Amino acid sequence: MTIVDNAIYKDGQRILAPTSLQETFEQCKRLGGMAWVGLYRPDEAELQEVAHELNLHELAVEDALVGGQRAKLERYDDDRFFVLIPARYLDESETVEFGELNVFVGRDFVVTVRHSEVPDLTRVRRHLEEQRPELLAAGTSAVVHGILDSVVDDYFPVAEGLENDIAEIEDQIFAGDGNVTRRIYELSREVVGFHRAIRSLPHMLETLVEALEGDPGKVELLRKLRDVHDHSVQLNDRVTSMRTMLEHALELDSTLTSKKLAEVSVAQNEQVKRISSWAAIIFAPQLVGSIYGMNFDLMPELHWVWGYPFALGLMLAVALTLFILFKRNDWL
Repeated sequence: MTIVDNAIYKDGQRILAPTSLQETFEQCKRLGGMAWVGLYRPDEAELQEVAHELNLHELAVEDALVGGQRAKLERYDDDRFFVLIPARYLDESETVEFGELNVFVGRDFVVTVRHSEVPDLTRVRRHLEEQRPELLAAGTSAVVHGILDSVVDDYFPVAEGLENDIAEIEDQIFAGDGNVTRRIYELSREVVGFHRAIRSLPHMLETLVEALEGDPGKVELLRKLRDVHDHSVQLNDRVTSMRTMLEHALELDSTLTSKKLAEVSVAQNEQVKRISSWAAIIFAPQLVGSIYGMNFDLMPELHWVWGYPFALGLMLAVALTLFILFKRNDWL
């Protein structure tokens, strides 16, 4: 198990950095402070050890071990269990990389279990310790706010990356790019995944805000949580707009593709009509020539003085008649 950081805080100050989890929990009880433990990809035995020390609920521990959970907030007696889905946008592949962060919160402890490279909780811890100790003095609620704020802030570059891709797709559609349909489908899948990661955040933050309302010592923290809540609502609205735009883009691409196929079909029909017309015009003289080319003795025209001019005139007359008819009907 990788312990990213392990510290005890009191009145917003780091007062102890124990070398083991057992020491952390013992000293936390003795000193009356708050323990903040950061774990990175612990195995089952290691997480069960933490669960035993802190009396964590077995269902929450199971969710943290299995992974693949949706973003949610669960209450188990006095403890809370958060599942967050951090994300980052990969510009090279135009995809969104999702992680998972489990947060166990009790009266005097916060344990974070990180299964991915994001978010950078060291940055959150350093910010609270160095710049906002008065906020950190609020206890576990301040840590939860810092984590949620970091995760939500990391969502904004993801939203911007997806919106840029959608703008490029619109240009591709009108440029007639044949690969745009596949790109729309792939981008729709990324947007759906992003929506799953953030859609529960407003409700989670509303629950936290309600729990802090009426506490005069946490007015500033309450304001900050409301600000994070506003950001989460904005993100959900943006993702809803993205999904709508992609649906419209797919419909537009389908319409333009159908129109293009129709235009090609019309052009092909015009070509077929022209070819058929000229074929008929050429076939008529051939028919006359083939009839009089049979050389049967009982064909009177073969010995007629005007037979040859008549045959040529007949060929010309039939061909000319067909040409005029086809021209009038716009086949030529």
